Amino acid sequence: MFGIKNKPAPISNYETEAQKVVTLIGEGAVCDGPFSARDTTRIDGTINGTVRIEGSLIIGQAGKINGNVTAQNVFVAGEIIGNVDCAAGKLDISDTGRLTGDITCRSIVIDENAVFSGKCTMTSDAPSAQTAKERSVGSKDAE
Repeated sequence: MFGIKNKPAPISNYETEAQKVVTLIGEGAVCDGPFSARDTTRIDGTINGTVRIEGSLIIGQAGKINGNVTAQNVFVAGEIIGNVDCAAGKLDISDTGRLTGDITCRSIVIDENAVFSGKCTMTSDAPSAQTAKERSVGSKDAE
């Protein structure tokens, strides 16, 4: 009305990543053996073997991986049977996702009704005691 433009609602991180999907394994496709890709990849088919993605990995509801996974970020709406390594990034298991295996990640989100069976190891640049100390010093400086 007064020259103020309505800003669109922010798009979630994975929706933004989905817009940049470079590699797609379609529903019904089966890949046996190791699989690797450089950029964001979406899997709606089945991969039987190790998966290594330099970008983000999105596993659709029909997607399934039988093998270990390494990627920058991983979003699971389908199923992974194997260990997941996204040590510098985020792992997100949606309410339809299933993950059986050990996880190494920086941050994790597990939705209600998601299934996770395994061990989780969280990574960080600084030890949590150091981070807490920095936060407390920052809050005292703000007073």
